[in-house]
Amino acid sequence: VQLVESGGGLVQPGGSLRLSCAASGIIFSSKIVDWYRQAPGKEREVVATITSGGYTSYADSVKGRFTISRDIPKNTVYLQMNSLKPEDTAVYYCHTMHWNSPYWGQGTQVTVSY
Repeated sequence: VQLVESGGGLVQPGGSLRLSCAASGIIFSSKIVDWYRQAPGKEREVVATITSGGYTSYADSVKGRFTISRDIPKNTVYLQMNSLKPEDTAVYYCHTMHWNSPYWGQGTQVTVSY
């Protein structure tokens, strides 16, 4: 099982980014997939979740600004991030469970700054 994130970068406040998480070795559409983030000196926190049925949920801090979605044929989950704020700066990780074991991507850095 391998999860590979991409799409991070430097963006100004108010800008947008789209993160991608491509999976191999598992079928994403049968899994719960989460996006987490970890800022310097802080604990890793869940940002958004999509279930196998397509139900989505979000942390209060990103509700209305971030959207999690998936492309089943591409076996990829996305995180569209709009109206970015400096406090969104963090390393973002894709996560899922497979046979009761957690799998994480390598992380992608998102920096929101002028």
